[in-house]
Amino acid sequence: MAVYKVTVATGDMLEAGTNNSISITLVGSYGESLPPQGICPSPQKPFPPLQERSLSVHCGQDLGPIVLIRLHKWRLFLEDAWFCKDVRVTAPNGTLYRFPCYQWLEGVTTVEVREGSGRTHPILKEHRRRELATRQEAYRWKNYAQGWPRCLNVDSIFELDSNIQFSRIRANNFTGFLIFQGASHFLSGFLLRRTSWNSLDEMRTIFSRTQVPEYVAKHWQDDDFFGFQFLNGNNPIVIHRCTTLPLKFPVTPEMVAGSLGGGTDLGKELQEGRIFIVDYKVLEDIPTDTIYGRQQYIAAPLCLLHQGTDGLLRPIAIQLSQTPGPCSPIFLPSDDEWDWLLAKTWVRNADFYSHQLLTHLLRTHLFGEVFAVATLRHLPTCHPLFKLLMPHFHFTLHINTLARSVLINPGGLIDKGSGVTYEGLLLVVQRGLEQVTYTSLCLPDDIRHRGMSHVPNYHYRDDGMSLWEAIESFVTGIVTFYYGGDAAVSGDTELQAWVMDIFTNGFLGRTSSGVPSSLQTVAELIKFLTMVMFTCSAQHAAVNNGQYDLGAFVPNAPSSMRHPPPCEKGRAFLQHFLDTIPEVATTANILVALILLSSQLKDRRLLGQYPEEWFTEAEPRRLIRAFQGQLEEIRDRIEERNHLAELRYNYLNPLETENSISI
Repeated sequence: MAVYKVTVATGDMLEAGTNNSISITLVGSYGESLPPQGICPSPQKPFPPLQERSLSVHCGQDLGPIVLIRLHKWRLFLEDAWFCKDVRVTAPNGTLYRFPCYQWLEGVTTVEVREGSGRTHPILKEHRRRELATRQEAYRWKNYAQGWPRCLNVDSIFELDSNIQFSRIRANNFTGFLIFQGASHFLSGFLLRRTSWNSLDEMRTIFSRTQVPEYVAKHWQDDDFFGFQFLNGNNPIVIHRCTTLPLKFPVTPEMVAGSLGGGTDLGKELQEGRIFIVDYKVLEDIPTDTIYGRQQYIAAPLCLLHQGTDGLLRPIAIQLSQTPGPCSPIFLPSDDEWDWLLAKTWVRNADFYSHQLLTHLLRTHLFGEVFAVATLRHLPTCHPLFKLLMPHFHFTLHINTLARSVLINPGGLIDKGSGVTYEGLLLVVQRGLEQVTYTSLCLPDDIRHRGMSHVPNYHYRDDGMSLWEAIESFVTGIVTFYYGGDAAVSGDTELQAWVMDIFTNGFLGRTSSGVPSSLQTVAELIKFLTMVMFTCSAQHAAVNNGQYDLGAFVPNAPSSMRHPPPCEKGRAFLQHFLDTIPEVATTANILVALILLSSQLKDRRLLGQYPEEWFTEAEPRRLIRAFQGQLEEIRDRIEERNHLAELRYNYLNPLETENSISI
């Protein structure tokens, strides 16, 4: 007689326990335990959350190494789902086997869970095949829109598997927050006012007087702050060093001489690398919509900036279209105050679209979903890269499905609160995907490509590089532990299918993107995994967490413009400005979304937090602790810098950076 000691743990989330019947079967190399042994045998002995239950399984013979367990759940009357954390089995010889589970069992079901170390056995090959076949049936691709990355084939959050939905506590927090904010703005009367703001000061009454929005309201007109936001605002990836002016932007040395200071000229500043450009060509000829029956407008501006002797970036020329000419003047800091301010506000409006639809939606949310679905379809639970990556997809499929239902859908918040039509929104993202490159997704390469390596006060770059290097170090340790060399990478058929799925369904097979369709070396794998994890954590934090801070004061990030771009100078004045930016109700609608997207909901997991212990070996667990130590050092450096700063850049502080795209 062989006796196995079994300990089963229930998860700590709300309603994780069950009063349904639970039993277990052990599967070893030499046989399996029969019949299934009861863990929670009857409703009279429920299995509550946060508890462990131990039992002895008696077998007629030694089962050999335990490679698999089966958890059986059945009910007599009422359904009561159960969340199993893990199972630990101690063999008669003292060997401990760990089986990470971390999943819901619903209905009458049997779930097979592999031993956590990933050992090989003929039984396990068949289990691996069945698991992936089941997953590929459950997680199918669909086209959301022509030219977009493909997404999960569900139409609502209610179709999602329980294991990828919001937790109960997070779902309640999300819904309650949205209702509270909408009700607050409704009761305050903002959502009912379809008229222009009465003054610039009145716009400050709609947001809470927290530090950053107050700073923005005070400094939004300053050229210094305008330039600062291209480095450390919500969209810090669109600025490039400019060495030659494009023909479509005919700025002359005489135009900008007064902005450059004495002893230099435009040619010299271009040659010495102190001129920068932002080009919103992606917005050219995008169809516009009406809001409350009034036509809205959009521009595709170009903006030239100069790095002064004090190291600060300031705008020196703005053209509000891609076609120069008499109807597209180049606006300058020397122009009338309202002409210059209105031109800058048009750039901020263009940046709103660029940020929301491309930098935020496309390059984090949509790509994050592609990475998640491909992982579920091609990497079995026992695969080390599944264990590495899944924490970085926590809640991503839920939030993206929700976004397609209420945010980017026809009649959704973006459709109602911005100046582009729904078709225009689709077209911007389609154009954006056509321009995405692998270089632009890998931060070190992107910084070099844009010529931004030596610009001072670029906190996004500096903090982002610290996080990239920490993630890369962690990934390097994991990859080198599990892959003995390049041949192991190129020969991993599951890995190769995963990469090809991402290339095909995320980047639509576009080879010019430079995104790999296969990975042949350890170095290539490390870089690709670092990109995936950085995109789903740090990059999303950088472009998401400041939306309320920098967008609460509407002139700094207007979501729509109610007059066309000016064709001549000398026509702008305060009331025209107030009548151009969004009216009160549109401001309130957008602000509800920005507050929610920037909020810190309950049940969040910060970068480096891995409460689910998928890895059972000692070395990966040591690597996780080392990674957490690196993040603490980065946090300390950021907080030391911020301590003396008037405007803190905290969006890449590990204490503010979630592991995944979950909001």
